[in-house]
Amino acid sequence: MVKYIDSQKMGRAQHGWLDSHFHFSFAEYCNPENVRFGVLRVLNDDIVQSSEGFATHPHKDMEIISYVIQGELSHRDNMGNAHSLTRGQSQYMSAGTGITHSEYNYTDKELRFAQIWFFPDKQGYKPNYGDYRFRLEDRLDKWLPIATSYNNKESSAPIKIHADINMFATILAKEKQIEFQVSDNRQVYLVLLEGDAIVNNIHLNMRDALEIVKENIFITAKQESHFLIIEMAFDEECYKEKYKGNEEQYTGE
Repeated sequence: MVKYIDSQKMGRAQHGWLDSHFHFSFAEYCNPENVRFGVLRVLNDDIVQSSEGFATHPHKDMEIISYVIQGELSHRDNMGNAHSLTRGQSQYMSAGTGITHSEYNYTDKELRFAQIWFFPDKQGYKPNYGDYRFRLEDRLDKWLPIATSYNNKESSAPIKIHADINMFATILAKEKQIEFQVSDNRQVYLVLLEGDAIVNNIHLNMRDALEIVKENIFITAKQESHFLIIEMAFDEECYKEKYKGNEEQYTGE
């Protein structure tokens, strides 16, 4: 099953210094039928203006990954970490028992990044921060492993978090094609960060997304296209909450 998520119908917050698109309920956008997709709780597409950002604030019991799309993201936290990341690079936090941090754009250009939160496999972890400076060329026309679970010993993804996920990125050249195999007990959230593409016969524009359950993925880029894929365990309870009345789409009946 594939469900198309139109970016024009997503939740939105515009505060002058910040323009956010919410894939799931967040802040002032509250949709009881769109709270999560499996362990994926938040995916915000944030544009932060020059010399602006998120002041110091707390998090607890959440696994958080930030993926920079354009510009430079500067992080500071109460554990003494202070780092800046640019296009295609990622940072992660295990908020665990509690962490405070700030995120700023200290440059003279816009910052755009994806802020992604996952439910951890249990609460009470020791807080942790890390980042990884991926090379852009390592995702050209192929899937680059970004993040995975600590329990996954087979993945080469350098970022490890306390959630059963696998996160990949790719930048496809115009007219290039790529596939992604989804096993019967897994589901995928796919986001087109930049570009114009056809995915499983569905036309996607920038920021559009797909919820994909037990179905393989086939992508053709109509122009250079930048994707994130988050693969995770199939969550039957979540699925029935979101698609009640349409269960035949995943049972095959």
